[in-house]
Order: sequence, then C-alpha cells, then structure tokens
Amino acid sequence: MIYFITGNKGKYEEVKAILPEVEQLDIDLPEIQEIDAHEVIKAKLEAAFAHKEGEFIVEDISLYLDCLNGLPGPLIKWFLKTIGNDGLAEIAEKFGNDKATAKTMIGYAKSSDDVHFFEGVIEGRIVPARGEGGFGWDPIFLPDGHDKTFAEMTAEEKNEISMRRIATSKLKEFLTAKNI
Repeated sequence: MIYFITGNKGKYEEVKAILPEVEQLDIDLPEIQEIDAHEVIKAKLEAAFAHKEGEFIVEDISLYLDCLNGLPGPLIKWFLKTIGNDGLAEIAEKFGNDKATAKTMIGYAKSSDDVHFFEGVIEGRIVPARGEGGFGWDPIFLPDGHDKTFAEMTAEEKNEISMRRIATSKLKEFLTAKNI
C-alpha cells in the first residue's frame, strides 16, 4: 500500500487521478523551514516513518518569485500566513517583475534511506487575485500560455497542466518501471 500523506482533499484527488492505487493518510508532519525542497521532503518522510511502516508519498509546493530572487520558494506557506496572496501580488507589482515559477517536489520512499524525488515545474506570472477555486496561491498564479489563474480553472483544467500532475506522472513512470 502506498500512502500519500496530506490533509488536503484537493491535492489527494489530483494525485489519485494519476495513481488510483494510492490511499490518503492524514497525519500532521512537521514542515521544516528550509530553502531546499529536497531537505523539506526528507524531513517529512523521516517523520512519516516514525508514525508507521509503509510506502509514502509526500510533497512540497514552492512558488519562486523572480523579483525576490526565488523567494519564497518552499517558504510559501509562511508568506501566505503573513502577507497573503494580496501581499505577494503587491510585491511583484512594486518590483515591476511578475515572473514566477511554481514547483511541486514529490518524495517517494519505502524506507528513510531510499528516497526518490520527482519535480514538476510551471512558469507563469503573479497577478492580482482572481477566481474562487483551488487553494493556496492559486488565485494569483497565471500559468504561461493561459488566460485563467489556477483558481479560475476547473479542477480538470488545472490538473491537465499542473506541476503536481507533471511530478506525479514522473512518479508513476518510476513505479511502473520498478513494478511497484
């Protein structure tokens, strides 16, 4: 059994659409403050193995603003808690650079010493908040080549292009090749 550790039903549904055999495990894992998403993933997986045995998938979502030299990156959760989407959009506007990169880093492990990483990346821009769907910073992220923010897209539209889909598809290829 492979467990995707998340309390977010939307994230779970996106992953389950690609990996139907995955089960959700809703346990709180510590989220270390670290610029390197690989380190965040490793810490989450170590905490997962302290809870129970099994095969685990954890993820970390990062948003990199060009105008802040890549911040907040994996620290996006803390930026959202303090300044919110409006604050992030205001920063991009004031710096005159709205370019952004959205990344999902997925970690998969059967044991804490055998961790595999899968990354999905989408380029885009930071815009004033639009839309009611999605979660987190979806209202301010406009993917390149699209006229809707993630929050304005249906779940199906978002899942077609999302960085989570890209990372999860890479994980699926890995699991298929390993016959897991």
